[in-house]
Amino acid sequence: MNGRNSSLRITIKGLEVFAHHGVLPEEREQGQRFLFDIGISLKRSAASESDKLEDTVDYAAVCDVAVETATGESCRLLEKLAAMVADAILESFPAIDRVKVRVAKPEPPIAHTLGEVAVMVKRTRA
Repeated sequence: MNGRNSSLRITIKGLEVFAHHGVLPEEREQGQRFLFDIGISLKRSAASESDKLEDTVDYAAVCDVAVETATGESCRLLEKLAAMVADAILESFPAIDRVKVRVAKPEPPIAHTLGEVAVMVKRTRA
């Protein structure tokens, strides 16, 4: 890296997952779409110079962890779902220093017209 400090941020937007979460029993039974935006930060990354996947975090693998987590244990709240995904990503990828997970429910069972409801969780490696 030519003696330079280098950090890297990777953003994944609009990862769509069908899962069974929600306060209402029918949400958990029938399932629904959730949209994830995930931001990860690496303190050190040589990938911009090396052009090697092993010098960064494979964002396809990050998506796999997010989908696996989101389709696993059922949650009542978006807050819990976002936290579970953020924690799983940090746990799975030691090179990640910070993760931000935004999860949106595009069709919430609310008696008002709206685009979506969303929650964002940020986690930093201790």
